[in-house]
Amino acid sequence: MNTSVNKIMLVDDHNIIRMGLRGLIDKDPELNVCAEASTLEEAYELLKTVTPDLVLLDMKLPDGDGSEGVREIKKLKPGVRVLILTAYAEDYMVQESLRNGADGYLLKNVDGRSITQAIHNVLNRLMVVDPSVGNSMMSPVENSVIAKLDEREQMVLNLISKGKTNKEIGESLFLAEKTVRNLITKIMKKIEVSNRTEAAAFWLKHKPGNRLFDR
Repeated sequence: MNTSVNKIMLVDDHNIIRMGLRGLIDKDPELNVCAEASTLEEAYELLKTVTPDLVLLDMKLPDGDGSEGVREIKKLKPGVRVLILTAYAEDYMVQESLRNGADGYLLKNVDGRSITQAIHNVLNRLMVVDPSVGNSMMSPVENSVIAKLDEREQMVLNLISKGKTNKEIGESLFLAEKTVRNLITKIMKKIEVSNRTEAAAFWLKHKPGNRLFDR
């Protein structure tokens, strides 16, 4: 866990929700709300003078949606993490947000502890996908692809989703770093992704309910 205080920007058009989130986040000694915005344009303007560590972004805003917002925020501040917090669970919204660079997608019906834990996970470069939307995003084709992965390949994917480097994966699984590189190349071909972020997102959409990887 980060020892310094992480700056959080809230982007939500409902003032009462921002108030609740601020109260929740500011109770955590490692988190601090540094700015608030009610529209995307207001957020973009704030980002010219404020550099948060993470933006907590609603999906539906008066001047656009969160998936568009993610892309623009990443352009303005490439290093910032973006966690979508929304009431909308439609598959296309989740997929578009992740494609545009979102580092997580969480539904507002979770409890406060889950929100702060998700923030910490994203700050620690773990991707967070709400289990209820993760399960709904699986297609029969994706299910069949996962079935083709052996246990070791699934363990590698799980470690990728935790932000582990090739060296760290090798140390965890007692494999040479070159073997890990070859495994990752093989896995990416099987699940038809082109980079580690997409691989992590793919895995996390299938992880809920798989107790082998909960530890």
